[in-house]
Amino acid sequence: MSEKPVKVLAENVHKAYGRNEVLRGIDMEIRTGEVACIIGPSGGGKSTFLRCINHLEKIDSGRLSVDGELIGYKQRSGKLYEMHDKEVAEQRRSIGMVFQRFNLFPHMTAAENVMCGPVVVRRDNKKIARERAIELLGKVGLGDRGDSYPMQLSGGQQQRVAIARALAMDPDLMLFDEPTSALDPELVGEVLDVMRRLAESGMTMIVVTHEIGFARQVGDLLAFIDKGVVAEIGEPREILANPQSKRFQDFLGKVL
Repeated sequence: MSEKPVKVLAENVHKAYGRNEVLRGIDMEIRTGEVACIIGPSGGGKSTFLRCINHLEKIDSGRLSVDGELIGYKQRSGKLYEMHDKEVAEQRRSIGMVFQRFNLFPHMTAAENVMCGPVVVRRDNKKIARERAIELLGKVGLGDRGDSYPMQLSGGQQQRVAIARALAMDPDLMLFDEPTSALDPELVGEVLDVMRRLAESGMTMIVVTHEIGFARQVGDLLAFIDKGVVAEIGEPREILANPQSKRFQDFLGKVL
């Protein structure tokens, strides 16, 4: 059986804000169809790394590529040149992102939020875009809430609308930045269930999360990022059962 192609490749990625070095040489390889979960203490660089993958943050050095194509940069004569905003936006079309906060437009219904990207960015026909939006809302268990406004939905429902909105652009890579951290505990499960189904469909996913159970059950790869480096990485059940470093052992002791 042939090995799956590499989807995301990070090579010695560095990122600093002034003197604060947040990423200090991240190396990671995620293959097509894999679910990679990233865990670690707050301030360790997890979310920054995720935002670098779609160039919401610019890396200072190293290389980040998706499907073999550098993100945010072009190489000419051995040098890297930053792309124009329009070119970066084109790259982002195939990368969906779901944030901690749902970031839904409050004046738009659930269906309007989902169809917004396809209509505004791709110039899709509104009628077709709405039909697709209702279909996607159905996939996240909200097929009957298309005409509801965000304020009429629970936090878990709003996050599921946000997932549907990201899927509306037909991405082949999904990034999740702690998608359940802003939710009440009883609403976490409904969002994780949607993410499980998405993983089962073969979507490549990178998930920054505190949900160790999700990482163990759904993840193909688990990376522990601490102080800007990948401190441990491997198959989730294996490295959770046998953490090598004292730092990882201490972290797991606090979160499990």
